[in-house]
Amino acid sequence: MRTTFHLKTLAVAIATLSVASVTNAAGLDRSGQDVTAFFQDGTYAEAVYTYIDADVSGYDSANTNPSQNDYVRGDKTGDIAESYDFFRYGVKADINDTFSVGILYDEPFGAAAEYTQSNFVSQGDVDASIASITNGAAPSLAAAQGAIGALAAGETAGVLTPEQQAQLDGLRGAVAVAQAEAGNAGENTNVEVRSQSLTGILGMKFGANKNFQIYGGPVAQRIQSETKLRGLAYGPATGYTSNSNPDMDYGYIAGIAYSKPEIALKAALTYRSEIDHDIDISENYPIAGILAQEAALQQGATPAQAAAIGAAAANRNSNYEITTPKSVNFDFQTGINPTTLATAKVRWVPWSDFVITPPLYNDVSKRNYGPDGLDLVEYEDDQWQVELGLAKRVAPALAISGTVGWDSGAGDPTTSLGPVDGYYSVGLGAKYNVTENWAVSAGGKYLWFGDAKGRLPSGKIVGDFQDNDGYIAGLKLSYQGK
Repeated sequence: MRTTFHLKTLAVAIATLSVASVTNAAGLDRSGQDVTAFFQDGTYAEAVYTYIDADVSGYDSANTNPSQNDYVRGDKTGDIAESYDFFRYGVKADINDTFSVGILYDEPFGAAAEYTQSNFVSQGDVDASIASITNGAAPSLAAAQGAIGALAAGETAGVLTPEQQAQLDGLRGAVAVAQAEAGNAGENTNVEVRSQSLTGILGMKFGANKNFQIYGGPVAQRIQSETKLRGLAYGPATGYTSNSNPDMDYGYIAGIAYSKPEIALKAALTYRSEIDHDIDISENYPIAGILAQEAALQQGATPAQAAAIGAAAANRNSNYEITTPKSVNFDFQTGINPTTLATAKVRWVPWSDFVITPPLYNDVSKRNYGPDGLDLVEYEDDQWQVELGLAKRVAPALAISGTVGWDSGAGDPTTSLGPVDGYYSVGLGAKYNVTENWAVSAGGKYLWFGDAKGRLPSGKIVGDFQDNDGYIAGLKLSYQGK
């Protein structure tokens, strides 16, 4: 005898998992770009609040010589992950038994990290900085300048050996880095990225029993960011600051879904396009100004002229492009018995295609890293995320749920601004139907982050982050009417 799992008996269990099933650790992924609100029956609306608190700490590298790549465990970094919260909203309605419309809001991409100690904070002691950069070969600014003077005479005469020329270049670089760091004494490395996304969806059901649905629509996305690199960990980039102004651009969503109400089965495959952002950015790169000023003085410019040349070289307002990645989400649910629901989520995001390449940062890096220069942020691997869950109706108006999850991360080593390589997770959730139409859901998730090394764009390892974890809490208010 076939058992029929009527949706009415499972209604209180449905959607208990999505509160706890939020956020991802790979790249800048945050919301998971959930679209399940659109697949709810009848008229549906939800508002979801999510709070993330992670503990990400490790050790910096005691090797602050920019020309040496060996990692040497140094001081503790403290917790660099700032707490982070965001909202998600969704509204869906059926026009008739064929067409449905929906609007979804979320905050898909983001980052919030700050170093408050270790070599990721500008100390401002020029003598100590030079001694650290040169591994004690030049214990002070005076010693470095004296050695530079002696070697520069040989450079002018054209009698320096390659080893002596490398020593001179290294000393000049050490002085410039120390001066760049001193200009931001006491400041912390900090990064913040925020985004907002609004998705419009039109769906059309088809097939003999209207079991299939195709859907799609436009996506408007806004993104902005701020980056501050501080401390000797960043070598020549210490003191670098960028502010990317908010930019709104557009993409699309498309997908196909299948449902079988007799067994509460729903499956949906959703594609989101890349979105190209043309962003205005303000950059300040202290070492570029210091080197330009010194070169101007050597060429006979007055101190005032040299200072103006240095200021122009250190600051730039320009425009560049960021392409937020495409993604594919697979959402699945089915009834196991008349009061139990099983779910699965799979998400793929090609973070290996994503880069952030600010123009001034890139141009300065070409001096040492060739005609292509360096990207400020890049990732090695694509992200895969899998989450499995069970929801159980335990009373006429109450259901509980549990999830287990895995996120592959986007590669190790990874950027020092987000040194986490994926996670494992467990989550719990509950949903209570306050009335026939209104419900409140709450959930939480605990995450064990994968160990990762923090790497600069140059390839230098500057941090080692292990045994980190975090938690997520969510609250949802939802309305569902037939």
